[in-house]
Amino acid sequence: MNLTEIQKFMKVAVRFSPNCFINHNFEMIVEPKNNIYFLLEDVDSELTLKCKVLAWLSRPSCKGVSEHWQKRIRAIINEYLGTEFTVDDMHEIYTYLGNDCNRKKTLRFIESDYDIDMLVEGKESRT
Repeated sequence: MNLTEIQKFMKVAVRFSPNCFINHNFEMIVEPKNNIYFLLEDVDSELTLKCKVLAWLSRPSCKGVSEHWQKRIRAIINEYLGTEFTVDDMHEIYTYLGNDCNRKKTLRFIESDYDIDMLVEGKESRT
């Protein structure tokens, strides 16, 4: 468990989503009203947390919630990761990495310093 990194993320998240909290199941509830959350139990490093942020916040950052919340979720992602993803970028990220569908590709994406072009190249298998 990497509590320091979780605290760092929480400080960012609460600025854009003041009702953000961690519940008794050790889930990060980013936005309660829209049920935006992810499990923290297996977060053992900064890299793991970044994977979770991309996997579970990419969808609400570009679809499924109001534009107001999409912007706030994108702001959380961008501030935490040090990126400037647009709504179009987030659609690509959700398509290729959302719901943790391809952890290996997510790791390569992070290691590439978030190179959007590498997401669509090769359309690798989802392993």
